[in-house]
Order: sequence, then C-alpha cells, then structure tokens
Amino acid sequence: PTKCHSGVTLDSFARRRFLSTPKSDDSGLLLKESYENILVEISDSEKTGGSVGIITLHRPKALNALSDALLEDLIHAAQAFDKNPQIGCMVVTGSQKAFAAGADISEMATRDFATAYKSNMFARWADVTTMSKPIIAAVNGFALGGGCELAMMCDLILAGDKAKFGQPEINLGVIPGAGGTQRLVRAIGKSKAMELVLTGSFLTAQEAVAHGLAARLFPADSLVQEAIQMGHVIASKGHISVLMAKEAINAADEMTLQEGLRLERRLFHSLFATNDQKEGMAAFLEKRDPNFTHT
Repeated sequence: PTKCHSGVTLDSFARRRFLSTPKSDDSGLLLKESYENILVEISDSEKTGGSVGIITLHRPKALNALSDALLEDLIHAAQAFDKNPQIGCMVVTGSQKAFAAGADISEMATRDFATAYKSNMFARWADVTTMSKPIIAAVNGFALGGGCELAMMCDLILAGDKAKFGQPEINLGVIPGAGGTQRLVRAIGKSKAMELVLTGSFLTAQEAVAHGLAARLFPADSLVQEAIQMGHVIASKGHISVLMAKEAINAADEMTLQEGLRLERRLFHSLFATNDQKEGMAAFLEKRDPNFTHT
C-alpha cells in the first residue's frame, strides 16, 4: 500500500467492471444491457468497507462531448448506484485528455428556438443533482462548457494538474445553458465568473483550486485513484449522516442563513434516532473504530 496526498493509505482496490452484459450484483445494482458511452465499475475495499461506484465518460474520439445518449447513460448508471445500498459514494471521470470538452455541438447546431424551447433542452442534465449520495468529479484535461457544468453538478471536484475549466459558449454565439452562469458564480464569485463567461477564457487546475472551484489538486496520473480513495473514506462513514450532510450543505445556496441553520439543527436532531449515532459515539468513548450499519 502507498500513501495518497491526503496522508491516507491507498488500498489495493478490487474494481469490478460492467461493460455490455445486463447484470445485477448481489446488492441489487441493475444495469442496462449495454452502455455505449460510459464505462461502469464498482470499487470494493476490505479495509474501509463500503463500495464506490465509478462512471467513466467514454467517447474518446469526441473528447467525451456530452451527447444526449451519453447523458442518458450517465444518469441511468448514477441512479442505479444511488439505489444500491452497498454504494456509499460515486466518482465521475473521463480520460486524461478530457473530462468532457462540452456539449455535443453536432446535435445542437441545426436546432431552432422552437425545438430548444419545447424540448426544454438541457433540463434533463439537472437529474445529476438529484442523487442522494455524494458524487466526486475527478477532472483531467478539458472540462469546458457542458463539461464544466457537469463537474459543478457533482458535489466535489478534484482536479488533475493539467485540467482546464471554462465556459467558452460565448465563442459559439450562445451562453451556458446547463448552470454555468449560476453555479460558477456561487463557486468562484461574480467577477471571475463574468471574466470566464464573457471572454471564453479558461481556468487552470491551479487557479480552479485557488478560486474554490476544485477542492484538491493531484498529479494527473494518480487523480482517479485519489478520487476513489476519497470515495472509500466517505463510504466508510454512516450513510445516513453522509446523505444528511450533503443535503444541508447543498441547501445553503437556496436558503437564508436562518433557514439553513434551522434545517441543519433538524437534520442533526434526527440523527439521534439512528443506530449509527449510538455506535459512533460509543466507539469514540471506547476508543475503537465504529462499525456503522447505515441504520
């Protein structure tokens, strides 16, 4: 075993890949007969317990451009992981060259206003944000346009040291349409968001961390392994408290401070009805590791 950059020992994970055969694992994961645009894996860790679902965007010839079909595959797999009681966290990643270079322009170029409006184009993307379990975006290479928006829909962004983030839609005569003008402001502030959106310029990985868009920076070669390790750390916690923590933090963007504080207290109080609260506090007092049952 080796040490990751956070000082935690990296396990030798058992990674199970599902590609083209309909399968249901022993915890109930249901997969499509085939995924044309993603790779799906589960990483198991004997050390921490709990499993991490891994979704790799896989349109290499198109730099993982986010076609409608890819988004459907992504959302289906994420929903399956979200329903799987053994999965405690998810990781979404791409290739070292591109997390996702944007939406698929070839699908959009000939659409008119009526088509875009009546189909509520890009609304389906928001389903990524409805998952109850945490999603880590492990971003290598380009995360541009829809790729940057997809990363921001995840709960936590880890960046490879050569990653580039941006919303260059202005160069195509449009603006971001899947949250780029809204989530980017909340992540990095109005002025920097204005600069990126109005000029079409990029943020380097180092700048993304400095501005708070990404949480951590890792060498590109080890990024995905680091993300999986962080996922296992999260999956080792009591799942109910993890879900409530995610709910409370995400609510901060939508609520006043007082509303958010009331929600936080109610969620905190409700955790005293769980077995994991009893186990966690008993383990602390007894100076041992907790054995969470996620109940």
